[in-house]
Amino acid sequence: MTIKPNTEEYERELVIAESGFREYDARWLFPEQLNLRGIQALGMGIGTLMHEQGVTPPAIVVGHDYRSYSASIKNALMVGLMATGCQVRDIGLALSPVAYFSQFELDCPAVAMVTASHNENGWTGVKMGIDRPLTFGPDEMGRLKEIVKSEAFHHINGGSYEYIGDIKQRYIADLTSGGKIARKLKAVVACGNGTAGAYAPDALRAIGVDVVEMDCELDYTFPHYNPNPEDLEMLHALSKKVLETGADIGLGFDGDGDRCGVVDNTGEEIFADKMGVILARDLAVQYKNAVFVADVKSTGLYHTDPVLKQLGAKTDYWKTGHSYMKRRVNEIGALVGFEKSGHYFFNQPIGRGYDDGVLTAVAICRLMDRNADKKMSDLKDALPKTWGAPTMSPFCPDERKYGVVEESVAYYQSAKEKGVLVAGQKIIDLVTVNGVRFTLEDGTWGLIRASSNKPSLVVVVESPVSESRMFDMFESIDQMLRANFSEVGEYDQKISRTVKAA
Repeated sequence: MTIKPNTEEYERELVIAESGFREYDARWLFPEQLNLRGIQALGMGIGTLMHEQGVTPPAIVVGHDYRSYSASIKNALMVGLMATGCQVRDIGLALSPVAYFSQFELDCPAVAMVTASHNENGWTGVKMGIDRPLTFGPDEMGRLKEIVKSEAFHHINGGSYEYIGDIKQRYIADLTSGGKIARKLKAVVACGNGTAGAYAPDALRAIGVDVVEMDCELDYTFPHYNPNPEDLEMLHALSKKVLETGADIGLGFDGDGDRCGVVDNTGEEIFADKMGVILARDLAVQYKNAVFVADVKSTGLYHTDPVLKQLGAKTDYWKTGHSYMKRRVNEIGALVGFEKSGHYFFNQPIGRGYDDGVLTAVAICRLMDRNADKKMSDLKDALPKTWGAPTMSPFCPDERKYGVVEESVAYYQSAKEKGVLVAGQKIIDLVTVNGVRFTLEDGTWGLIRASSNKPSLVVVVESPVSESRMFDMFESIDQMLRANFSEVGEYDQKISRTVKAA
């Protein structure tokens, strides 16, 4: 029986939908899929897992994003953590990277950040980890789900609570310790009325940037658009503001500040994978034989760019997802990890290996300072031309999305083996580390994978040949999905031949 909100049963029973335990974090619709007793149980589950893993001391940083219900959810989570003997360090209203920073600043091994990131209002969730700077992957999430589902909690005395009131100031001071830039730089800073509005403008002003604020006032109704720098609505609004103000760059942030989107001085959006290539070119000059990581949704330029080849830079393509990317960056000692969704993972000596949208913005401004004779559009135009689409997400139920992807992998594997033409050409390369990414004879490629945090698939396409070939690839994938999977629904955004290529 489904327990409905606004009933006696909802107040008394534990409500926490199993579907909320995802690959590397947790997401629920609140209050339909989760009540406060459920989030207390999650807190007890995290605390129990910390003790199972021998985390000593059992100290954990806890923060929350700016939504009408996030503070209440965080309070319930902390009750559960303290019931299992955890030493809670409450950093209050924060970005996810502020919580990760606090693990180092406060010497806490664990973190639990209450946020639904860029998801629409009504969603909540937790990003968590017990081994800084890493966050949970499938193994930890699977074990956490088992503990909570069976209510196998370790109730331990000694839990404690401490509120840390100055973490914002400490974070910004750390972020800006490299001093001011010399270049006169005007930047539109767009936060979609999300939590980043309390951090990003201050941090960028502290390094000498002339900041033009756009939707930086915190408002959890998100009155203009959802704070998601991968969403075309936000990018188009940012582009318009850059042109209106004559800014040198536009910087957009998602709801919990771990992603950064970029618009150049001409109002053109630079998708994060292309921005990553620009950063990689610059950093490979400073750090010889640099190693980077890019997620499977990202442009093929990391392997084919002649400048990166000449500089001896190497890039490893890896699974999409902030937890996977963080782990890979730290495992192979990469300088930076780049993810098409806008997560950037700066490792030592630039960062600490976790994703931080505000640090990314600072790094981009410092890049522009080092290239003071060039505009952002010059740096973008210097890249080899490719035509790429934004990430598109057709609806697919959580209980079917992984099965659809498995069957899609089999479909394209068979097509490659049999020499079947896809979008008019044979498949010459196929990568299945995370869904299926297949490349055709002319270098055009497409990707299908399952979203890790929403009931949807993820579709990405790119061509080094022409805009028309990019559309050919998308239409081929779309037709395959429509012909074989009736459960695949509408896209959150969908390209057509009238959309300008990136």
